[in-house]
Amino acid sequence: MNGPAVALTWLYVPGDRPEVVRKALGSGADVVIVDLEDAVAPDRKEYARSATAELLADAVTSDPLSVPVHVRVHGEDDVKALAGLPGLSGMRLPKITHAASVHHVAALAPGVPLYPLLESALAIEHAYSIAGAHHSVRGIALGEADLRADLGVRDDAGLDWPRSRVVVAARAAGLAPPVMSVYPDVRDLSGLRSSCAHGRDLGLLGRAAIHPRQLPVIERAFRPTSREVEAAQQILEASRSEAGAQALPDGRFVDAAVVATAERTLSLARR
Repeated sequence: MNGPAVALTWLYVPGDRPEVVRKALGSGADVVIVDLEDAVAPDRKEYARSATAELLADAVTSDPLSVPVHVRVHGEDDVKALAGLPGLSGMRLPKITHAASVHHVAALAPGVPLYPLLESALAIEHAYSIAGAHHSVRGIALGEADLRADLGVRDDAGLDWPRSRVVVAARAAGLAPPVMSVYPDVRDLSGLRSSCAHGRDLGLLGRAAIHPRQLPVIERAFRPTSREVEAAQQILEASRSEAGAQALPDGRFVDAAVVATAERTLSLARR
């Protein structure tokens, strides 16, 4: 299953509730993430794995999935059980701290797109080596709840440097911009909106959610505004009319880097 060229909304759902997973497929999320880790109680792990395997095994033959499905695995047994199933679009790997762990999973699940989650100070220190560990790695992201606990961070400001670190590491490794971690208060949509705007300023793109009501807020926060689209169009028109660096009538300077940014803005607006 192929999703949009740029996925902005990633909805987590517990793997031991297959009826909720099915409902999530129609929620409007760009990607559904079936969680076999934190969202599932220890005595429900085996059931969650088997229910998820059944969903993914039937995806092509009897019940095609409407959006890409990723799985946040809990351990090696999950990886082995799910690797190769037709409905699996990616594995999210929690608590990765070293590139060696990525290589291990890649050997168990050849060809499966991998998304390591960095959730500790050690992981942040190794961000680039993890991002570039294997050709199966398609993205990295933070696990901010565990990272907050590890660092003793009290508010979002304390996460600015780790967030910027993964943005740089992803770019250096040739990966897409990282997706923001979940915003835990599903009722505080104003706070979510503000947090997304700050994350966008840092270079993050898109966000994971834990409730469908968060999806429209995330979508709007990361899509270019009409003013941004208009400005990007003006830049591209100017670049076509005259080669090389130039200044627009309103004083904006246009060079190759500015043009590249404008092209990304319009590409995201067309998604």
